[in-house]
Parts: sequence; structure tokens; C-alpha cells
Amino acid sequence: MVEKTKKMKHIIIVLISIIAFSSNLFSQNNIERILVEIEKNNTTLSALQKVAEADKIGNRTGIYFDNPEVEFNYLWGNQSAIGNRTDFSIKQTFDFPTAYKYKSQIANTRNEQVELEYQKQRKALYLQTRLICNDLVFTNALKSELSKRFDHAQSIANSYKLKYDLGETNILEFNKAQLNLLNITKEVESIEIERAALLSELIGLNGGIFIEFSSSEFQSKEIPADFEQWYLVAEKNNPILSWLKQEIDIYQNQEKLNKAMSLPKIQAGYMSEKVIGEQFQGVTLGLSIPLWENKNRVKYSVAQTVALQSIVADNKLQYYNRLKTLHTKAVGLQKNATDYRLNLQNFDNSKLLKKALDKGEITLIDYILELSIYYGSVNKLLELEKDLSRTLAELYQYL
Repeated sequence: MVEKTKKMKHIIIVLISIIAFSSNLFSQNNIERILVEIEKNNTTLSALQKVAEADKIGNRTGIYFDNPEVEFNYLWGNQSAIGNRTDFSIKQTFDFPTAYKYKSQIANTRNEQVELEYQKQRKALYLQTRLICNDLVFTNALKSELSKRFDHAQSIANSYKLKYDLGETNILEFNKAQLNLLNITKEVESIEIERAALLSELIGLNGGIFIEFSSSEFQSKEIPADFEQWYLVAEKNNPILSWLKQEIDIYQNQEKLNKAMSLPKIQAGYMSEKVIGEQFQGVTLGLSIPLWENKNRVKYSVAQTVALQSIVADNKLQYYNRLKTLHTKAVGLQKNATDYRLNLQNFDNSKLLKKALDKGEITLIDYILELSIYYGSVNKLLELEKDLSRTLAELYQYL
């Protein structure tokens, strides 16, 4: 019998653990589900995809050979002497061969940048959605808390109305109970308005398609212990920094391209000339010597590369400092929230206050004031958790 009891207790503990884990997992999956829906239905992302497709085609434009030149001449002459002359030629101009290689490399890198730009916009949309969901978790949790407070305030108001009708209390105490109920009622209405506005934002991101979000538990994310190692991964996944690195590659290839464009262009073709009794035909070769056309282009490309390298270094430093600040803030907020939650449970006087009120040991105004301190503490804890969740969302934006 004892053995069966132990087994039952073990099963109950396992079930409770599974339910708790499932609740947290559902909260996380709820946000992930919304992200999937919004990525599918968001009109901005859809437009950006079309722009990206067009830009990729545009980047592959103008990197091939120049158009061939075809020329035909019909010249009238002295019919009795030499007659008319007919000329025909076809020519093709070529840049120095390595120029086409660098043009192709630049176009390919540009197309990779187009994809990175899309990923940047996608990540920004993800962050915006997570922050809205984070605010919704806060409003849902506060709404649930306010619902309990409303039921409690209504119970107190009904009790004092009954006492007032029976002549057991005065109008002042009756009015205090009613005002307390009124204040809670307006708080409930305000949080409903806020929740409706946030849901409207979420629906807007979802292409106008209705979407519901009822989670009232903040997602728990691990704060990286070794920030330096974690940052290396974050930096690698940042599409903005990757875009800038590729921009340096483009500028370096542009330097090489400009050097290639400073070399002579070659023109080759076929030509024929026909007069009465004679016809001449053969190949033509030409050379374009770039003396002035590309002046200073190489110097300009080198200067651009140097300037961009400074921009990349500055962006890396700013990104590192931003994440370091967020990491420090997250650690502090997590500690504060944990301490606050633990102490709030230890110093909860709500039940003791109700007993004291029922026994007449404190007045209604004292009860309401004391209870408002506890309510304020609960609100403060929810705000701490909201701030922590927001900080973590920004910290993990590109992961």
C-alpha cells in the first residue's frame, strides 16, 4: 500500500512537471506560431521580396559585352568610270578581359547584399512582432490580475452596500467601497483598450488578417554567461555587418575593375568594300587608348574602400557596445525580478489584511491603502519582467 502511494505521488509530480513545461513551451510556440503567420501574410515582406527579385536582375545588367556595331554604306559614283561603291562592316568592342570577371563578381556580391537586406527587414519585422507580443503578454497578465482585483473590490462593495442598507456602516465607508470598485473598473477598461490597440497592431502586421494572442507568461531565455564568445556568433549573424563586409569586397573589386578599364579596349570585326570589277574584304582591328576617360577613378575607389573600412570598424564597435549594454541590463533585470518575486511572496499581507478588516481591527480606507501597496508591487514585478523580456528580444534579435 505504501509502495503504491509512493508511485502515485511520483506520477503526480511528473504530471505537474510536464504541465508546467508544456505551459512554458506553449507560450514560446505561441509567439513562434504568430511569427510564421506574419511572415506569410505581411504585405511589406511580400513587396520587399518582389523588389529583391527585381534588384537581382538589375545587378546582372550591364556586365556583358558592348553591343556589336553593323555598318552599311552605299555610295554613288561616276557610273561610266568607277560606278557605285558598297561598304559593309561588323565590329565588336571588348574591354580588357579581366574587366568582365570583376563585373561578374561585383554583380554576384550585390545579389548577396540584396538577400541580406531582405533578411535585415525580416529580422526587424520579427523584433517588432516580438515586442508587440511582449506588451500583449504584459497586458494579458495585468488583465488577469485586475480581474481578480475587480472580483475582490466588487465583493467588498457589495458587502458594504448590505451593511449600509442594514444601518451597520455610514455613507462615508459605503462611498469608499464604491470608489474603490470604480477605480478598479476603470483600470480594467483601460487595459482592455490597450490590449485591443496592440492586437490591432499585430493584425496590421499580419496583412489585416485576424490573429489572437492570449499568452500571459513571459518567455524565458538564457542570458549568455560568456558574453565574448556569444558576441562572435551574434556578429556573424548580423546582416547589417555582413552587408558592410560585402560592400568592402565590392569596393575592392571596383578598384580592380577600374584598373582593368584603364587598359586599352580592343575592337575587332569584318569589313568588305565592293566596286565595279573589284571587291575587298578582310578583318579590322582597333585599339582604344584610355588617356583621360578614367582619370582618378582608381584613386576614388581606393579612397572609398578606406572610408568604408572605417565605417565597418565603427559599426562593429557600436554593435558590440549596444549588445554589451543590453547584456548587462538583462543580467541586472533578471536578478531584480527574481529577488522581487521571492520577497513579494514572503511579504504578501493580503489575507492578513482581509482578516483584520473583517474583525474591525482596521478601517476600510486603511485596508484599501495597504492593499494598494501590494497591488503596486505586483504591477512593478510585471513591469520588470516586461522590461527583461524586451531586453532579451533585442539582445537575441539576430540569433
